[in-house]
Amino acid sequence: MRLRFPGTIWYWRGPAPYHFVTVPPREAAMIAEVSRVVTYGWGMIPASVTVGSTRVTTALWPKDGGYVVPIKKALQDAEGLGVDDEIEVTLDIDA
Repeated sequence: MRLRFPGTIWYWRGPAPYHFVTVPPREAAMIAEVSRVVTYGWGMIPASVTVGSTRVTTALWPKDGGYVVPIKKALQDAEGLGVDDEIEVTLDIDA
């Protein structure tokens, strides 16, 4: 499954701070349809994420009935990204 969507990078400050992009509702519903087949537990969905010319592997996190995409430091550095940047995300999920 390949999904593309725009999103804004936001910061979650917790015990381990992360940057995320929220998966829009339409795409989150598509992911939910295959979640039981692809999750490795706790609702985490393994995926490859491409932004610009950079691709990383990660796992989508379930949040508020949808999913969020962690924007890894390697991806931020390679593409010069920060909080509030609007980006185009490509997700590849093997279903």
